[in-house]
Amino acid sequence: MASHDLHPDVPPKDASTVILVRDSASGPEVFLLRRVGGMAFAGGMTVFPGGGVDPQDAEADVAWTGPPVSWWAERFGVDEAKAKALVCAAVRETFEECGVLLAGPTAETVVADTTGYADARRRLEARELSFSEFLASENLVLRADLLRPWANWITPVGEHRRYDTRFFVAAAPTGQVADGATSEAEEVAWQTPEQAVADWSQGRTMLLPPTWTQLRSIDQFDSVADVLAAQPEIPAILPTLYEEDGSLRVRFPGQEPYYAAGMHPWAER
Repeated sequence: MASHDLHPDVPPKDASTVILVRDSASGPEVFLLRRVGGMAFAGGMTVFPGGGVDPQDAEADVAWTGPPVSWWAERFGVDEAKAKALVCAAVRETFEECGVLLAGPTAETVVADTTGYADARRRLEARELSFSEFLASENLVLRADLLRPWANWITPVGEHRRYDTRFFVAAAPTGQVADGATSEAEEVAWQTPEQAVADWSQGRTMLLPPTWTQLRSIDQFDSVADVLAAQPEIPAILPTLYEEDGSLRVRFPGQEPYYAAGMHPWAER
């Protein structure tokens, strides 16, 4: 890719991504979806559920339990308005993209079955309904205590679409079924991080560096409890684009094993 194809002046938009985890006989598994090919950003890539923050996420008036907004602001190094938006977006996007809802009728409970909210989920994805309206109409409490802050990656300067993405981890609630009933997914699966990286290394899937890095980080833990108990440092990671032998690559911390397995694109263009 020639340098004149880069877009140096695009500011990143805030986004939230949630790594759903569950225990299995082989260790923790994560929920992954392959995005529909041809999408404007990361089309065809295998990713965790997530998406951009909406203006309504910052304005959401929701019942909330768990760490206060000030705690999230400190952990992610942002102001409280942005912290609230990031957490609300994380819960909303997870529900939209895979039907998992981190909310419950009380501060101590979580919805056991989300199938009854299928129409609301469709309307949320179509932006016909705000997340705060949905929670209020169903008398649900947002369970911020089910989330943990995990990482922060920023799309490299030069991409035509850029995101400042905060990663969260959360245990899949008992009884709820993560699915692929969204317009953005071609295929979904639960896999151990080792299986997911093996599929990528064998060319069966495409992983962006942030996804690949988070898979490797989750693979260090023996159980969901261990994942949730971790308190990782969360530096803002801003990879850089560079050309090598006529190919565009991205430089990021710990990149050596990524490129040792073969060149993989940062994003489709």
